[in-house]
Amino acid sequence: MQLSYRGVKYEYTPPVVETASSDIAGQYDGIDLRFRHQHKAPVQQATVDLKYRGIAYNTAAENQARAWTIKHGHRQENRQRSMLSRLRTEIIG
Repeated sequence: MQLSYRGVKYEYTPPVVETASSDIAGQYDGIDLRFRHQHKAPVQQATVDLKYRGIAYNTAAENQARAWTIKHGHRQENRQRSMLSRLRTEIIG
């Protein structure tokens, strides 16, 4: 299906979700309802190429930034431990 947003045309293919009928039934506002459940929950890709107002980007950059932040925190902890152990050896020894 071809869609357009602010003059930018793109192709959209809706995901296919496999469902199974359930024995659970209900009624809302006088209308009978039958419920369905998914066979397998959909999983989003780790890296997604996106486009916002004509500029392409992907979610991998967010993951890299998160990993860098975690790594930076570990480095600071290691540095503090090292400084404390040096201080302890100076005081004791």
